[in-house]
Amino acid sequence: MFSNWIRRASIRVRLLALLLPTMALVTVVSLWLTRADAIASANAAYDRSLLGAIKALDLNVSTASGGLSVELPYRLFEFFQLTATGNVYFRVATADSLVEIGSPDLPKPPSPLRTGVPTFYDATYFGESVRVGAFMRPLEQSLTGSNDAQLVIQVAESTASREQFTAVFVNRAALRDLLLLALIGASVVIALTVALRPITRLAVQTKARGPDDLRPLQAEGLPEDIRPLVDAINQQLERTNRLVIERRGFIDDASHQLRTPLTVLRAQLDYVLREPDPEQRQAALEALSEEMGNTIRATNQLLTLARTDAADPQWERFDLGDLAREVALELLPLARARGVDLGVNEQSEPLEAHGDRGMLQHALINIAHNAIQHGLPQGVVTLHVAADRLGFSLQVIDNGPGMDPVVLNRLGQRFVKSRGSRGSGLGLAIAHAVIERHAGRLRVEPAQNATGCCVALWWPRV
Repeated sequence: MFSNWIRRASIRVRLLALLLPTMALVTVVSLWLTRADAIASANAAYDRSLLGAIKALDLNVSTASGGLSVELPYRLFEFFQLTATGNVYFRVATADSLVEIGSPDLPKPPSPLRTGVPTFYDATYFGESVRVGAFMRPLEQSLTGSNDAQLVIQVAESTASREQFTAVFVNRAALRDLLLLALIGASVVIALTVALRPITRLAVQTKARGPDDLRPLQAEGLPEDIRPLVDAINQQLERTNRLVIERRGFIDDASHQLRTPLTVLRAQLDYVLREPDPEQRQAALEALSEEMGNTIRATNQLLTLARTDAADPQWERFDLGDLAREVALELLPLARARGVDLGVNEQSEPLEAHGDRGMLQHALINIAHNAIQHGLPQGVVTLHVAADRLGFSLQVIDNGPGMDPVVLNRLGQRFVKSRGSRGSGLGLAIAHAVIERHAGRLRVEPAQNATGCCVALWWPRV
């Protein structure tokens, strides 16, 4: 659901949807680090106060009587309680706890104390969170009732004051970060609005164009990141414009090419309707049938050429020998009618090729049809297939008079045909268009027997 929404959203919304969660996460991490720093700073400050209280107690400890006595520094404790804004506890005892003064059962350190090294830790005392400072030093003499020669001094205070200090500090930091986040979000929106203004202007100009306006888009004033997109659109517009020009020319040429045979058909039909002689009428009907066949073939060739120009090759693997045999079977009736010996020269092993089988079949049919139709009566036409490490080849070899120089000089162009030909001039154009789609070449070479010619379709392996 979210992915569909984000794909339909504008660039401004997309960037905000990506940036704001990241910025919010950074803000949360920053607040967490700020809180940790605040707690560490508060502990450091309050621990110094605890250490001062411990040292003041240590100076007032007396063991001269053989027992343990402490003269409390009341002024110091009053000041300490005032600054701590919470309860303060103390305990002075031997390390074995047999002799002690002050608040009993203050939580012991989590790890053994080291002589002369103060230790600070958090604990709970009668359900109240406290911060405890502990210090151990040796006694000058053993006390009555205890054989331990180590003295432990503990001072604890409630953590309410430092928690309050930390909360105030973190809340201020959170308010500051939220304001900063809002300012950054507003700045991003304003910056995006300004940055996208040229694109919005380009969109308005493009919408105002007419349907036939294929001029390139103006890239002036656009951000550098958008120019590759505009360049790609301009290239597509240029290709589309060329295609439109070619299609218009093709339609004009096609209408001209079809208008002539249709006019001939109409004239022949009128002649048949007026002719009283049965033999003459039969001859006219045969001529009419032949002309209609030529017109149908020209129309089919036009459709094939249009589909070849518009469609991308559908690549597949197929056997070249099978393709050549299918073409030979399709053209066999025409070859018999012309008395042409039509054959297939294929390899003993199957030749697997890669390409658009349908397109290549149309190309081979048109080349072979030209060889049969315009070659010598009682001639020979051979379909030859071959393959090597570079590519594949389909060849049509005949023993006819060769190709007209006019056609050779304009090989592959549409509506180009030899003098006296009744064809449409599209057969080689279709073959040329098909082989171009396969990144190949259309070649016309003399046949090996020095008579006739060889028309070859070659395309590379991919």
